[in-house]
Amino acid sequence: MFFSSLWTGSSDSASNFSVFGSSRAAFSKAGTVVDPKTALSLSALRRAVTILGESVAQLPCEVYRREGDQRHRATEHPLYDILHNQPNQKDSSFEYFESGQGFLGLNGNHIALIERDNKANIKELIPIHRDKVTILKGADGLPYYHLIEENKTLPMRMVHHVKAFSMDGFQGLSPLQTSADSIGLSLAVEEHASKVFSNGTTLSGVIERPSTDKVGPIKTQEGVDKVIDSFVGKHSGIRNMFSVAMLQEGMTYKQMAMNNDQAQLIEARKMSVADISRLYGIPLSMLSESAGESYKSIEQQSLNYVIYGLMPWLKRWESAMRRDLLLPFERSEYFIEFNVAGLIRGDMKSRYDAYAIARQWGWLSVNDIRRLENLGPVEGGEVYLTPLNMIDSKNQEVHNEITRASSERVAEVKQILCQNN
Repeated sequence: MFFSSLWTGSSDSASNFSVFGSSRAAFSKAGTVVDPKTALSLSALRRAVTILGESVAQLPCEVYRREGDQRHRATEHPLYDILHNQPNQKDSSFEYFESGQGFLGLNGNHIALIERDNKANIKELIPIHRDKVTILKGADGLPYYHLIEENKTLPMRMVHHVKAFSMDGFQGLSPLQTSADSIGLSLAVEEHASKVFSNGTTLSGVIERPSTDKVGPIKTQEGVDKVIDSFVGKHSGIRNMFSVAMLQEGMTYKQMAMNNDQAQLIEARKMSVADISRLYGIPLSMLSESAGESYKSIEQQSLNYVIYGLMPWLKRWESAMRRDLLLPFERSEYFIEFNVAGLIRGDMKSRYDAYAIARQWGWLSVNDIRRLENLGPVEGGEVYLTPLNMIDSKNQEVHNEITRASSERVAEVKQILCQNN
């Protein structure tokens, strides 16, 4: 059990907890430091993190109220405006979810302080960086959050915490922590590529100058430097690559470093993008690496991204918001959900054809179709049509004819969707 001193920030309170410290920089086997700052220097990783953040942020986050089999937007709930429009005084809804998902991609945790009014309704959600919080495990097995700068410990009811994949159940892990070697190798490849172009792409080695009776050794360091500086100045750097060198006095140039073909620099950089694609579940085409892919395969990959890449993050957000933001007695009546219909539906013609078939065969009503398009219901729109006759499935020709959307039905669907709300 905890004592009142835990909430006053006394220094001896930490002994009552198991401590889960903030994430630290990792050192990869490639010799590079992997932390959020260095990782974001990789264009593919930055794109992976931002595309997830932008995808989550652009989806409307709605609070719904259950009424039997129906559900309605709970615009009267105080939480609706906070999630849909303004989580706090500083951030818009888009900025809040974008930065929150960015934190999840880089350090595996989104943490926000919950400010409530005297009726326990939420007034604000204030994001706080993971490095400013120490996560504690109390004797009751629940998480507590120690604010380092304020020297104050908060219970979980005062904190909204979304976790990525976790091995302890108290803090999430990001690819920067679990796959530091893969990201570190990508950083090393980029560093190598930069040095190749800054130091010269073809001339990198040693100059051998034999000492003979006619040509004596260079006796001073100044003389050695003069020869090297003259050679490097004329033959290194991007402007001088593939230049021709002429050596005198029996000098020879010996190549020491691997050239680009030997180092397979281009292939290594492509593999780096593929590694990041795997770590974040982002199709290569969405990281601008789509060589050899057709339009159809890219379209399918975009759908796979929504289902297998984005949807798990949305479920993490939704379940954490239900746990942290809804009061216990509200959870049976209210729920929080992102609207993903805009991301997974096809083009307009394909949708209209599908709606027309569903309408003429009776499994969607006018209002069902309008609801799928985020439109309001219309009077008399709950009627379901019934086909006048059914045919044997062996009669394939007739079967194909009636399962294609007729032009009249497509026109009817267009009229349905153009009606005023």
